[in-house]
Parts: sequence; structure tokens; C-alpha cells
Amino acid sequence: MDPKRLFEDSRLTTIGLFLEVHEGLLAKLEPISKKNGLSGLDLNALMRLSRSPGRKLRMTDLAAQTGLSTSGVTRLVDRLERNGFVRRESAPGDRRSFYAVLTAAGATRVARVLPAYLDAVDEWFIGRLSAEQLDAMVAGLRVIRDAVHPDAAQTSDGSR
Repeated sequence: MDPKRLFEDSRLTTIGLFLEVHEGLLAKLEPISKKNGLSGLDLNALMRLSRSPGRKLRMTDLAAQTGLSTSGVTRLVDRLERNGFVRRESAPGDRRSFYAVLTAAGATRVARVLPAYLDAVDEWFIGRLSAEQLDAMVAGLRVIRDAVHPDAAQTSDGSR
């Protein structure tokens, strides 16, 4: 293939735009979590726990949903546990598995951060799209997410 045509491939534009949007949104959202003493990853994990049944996830599920390795999620939960935002709970019937469980202090911190975070999400993301654009984007993102991270949508009991 002609190198000039290769560099003009519309797929490069598409993925480039996606990566620019991702980085731009992180830049808009990160100061909100930092202002509240959390990294973006901390807030992501706490939000995922707060929205999970029983406010808990198996460590492996939390790793899949955050894109972290097993050791990465262990370090994350160690840090959140030191700050009193989560605690570990052993999984019934499986001495090798543990849950990360949101504590009352963790729920309080998330509740404190969310209003400003959601305002920024509205300003820089949701509010920029029509209802139809948003629905189509969410549907498309789910298809891609399920392909690249099939375990991320899975819960401990196997449901989606």
C-alpha cells in the first residue's frame, strides 16, 4: 500500500479522536477527584463498588472492571483500605478469593465527590450529545467493551 494513503486511513482518524476524547475527559475529571484526595483510579474503583450489589466485588471482578492486573488491584485496594474506604472480606466457600467492600467512609467520600464529578460529566460529555447520539454511543461502547474486556461486564454470579 502507498505510504501516503496508509497515513490518510480514516481508521487512524477515528481511533485518534477516541484517544483525544479519552485524554481530554480525564484531564477535565481528574482535578475533581484530586481535590477530594483521590486519584481517578481510586474514584473509579469506589464508584464501581458503590454501584455493585452489596457494595462489594470480587477482587478479580474489580480488576477486570478497572483494567488492572491482579497485583495492580491488590495495590489499589491496599491503598483504599489504608484510607478506610474499603475493607477486604473473604469469599464464602473459597479461601483464596476476597471481596473488596465499600465502607461507610468510602461511600461518604464518593457521595461528596459525585455532585461535582457529575456536573463535569454533563458539561464535557453527556451534555455535548443529543439523546440519539448518546444512545448510539453507549450501545457502540458496550459492543467494543464486551469484545476487548469480556470479563468487565460479568459479575461474580455470572450475570451481566
